[in-house]
Amino acid sequence: MAENLKCIIVDDEPPAIRLLEKYVAKVSFLDLVATTTNSLEALTLIENNAVDLVFLDIQMPNLTGIQLSKIIKGKVKIIFTTAYPQFALESYDLNAVDYLLKPFEFERFYEAVLKVKSDEKSVVEKAVINEYIFIKTGYKNSFEKVYISDICYVESLKNYVAIHLKNKQIITYNTLKHIEEYLSNTDFIKTHKSFIIALKHIDKTTTDSVFINSNELPIGDTYKKVFFEKINLKKL
Repeated sequence: MAENLKCIIVDDEPPAIRLLEKYVAKVSFLDLVATTTNSLEALTLIENNAVDLVFLDIQMPNLTGIQLSKIIKGKVKIIFTTAYPQFALESYDLNAVDYLLKPFEFERFYEAVLKVKSDEKSVVEKAVINEYIFIKTGYKNSFEKVYISDICYVESLKNYVAIHLKNKQIITYNTLKHIEEYLSNTDFIKTHKSFIIALKHIDKTTTDSVFINSNELPIGDTYKKVFFEKINLKKL
């Protein structure tokens, strides 16, 4: 049986903490390690405990939730809980699992923690390495099997990702970085902050663009050196 997720609550408003404590208590796979109204204390809690998940407010003294998340990024999963919608886009840039806008009901809370439990960020299940993945395509936990060899390129669309196949595309709620983890095959390379492409599906290239299935995709300055070094290995 999988271990429960150990979590902490970080919020400078005690009523908000009490509500989250109530919600956490209802979820069988969550174990509450601690709560704090101090973002600096949260750093110590994370360092001294095997924490899997942080419920994190944004507007706090000392360190804001955004600042704290940058420090702990990669160490724990983060679900933001805030009354301020304007930080949503930045939160996804930080790879937050979810963004709960106060006031939120238990149903919405449960939806967010399920993403952490399954470690799929609501969109991808890893099946067989370098063979296929499952992409969530709808709102009813429907997953479509996609062979990695059929993926021509992947495009970031803010909070969504488009998986471009030869004859169709699948749009799913995810980050490009997360999809990239499943495309470890050396046939894939990032050519732009918003694009990952499959080398075998390239029709032609120019100094600034890649063409796949009549689609012109940009090559960002940051990625040019690595990209052209890689394709030069395949040139006659």
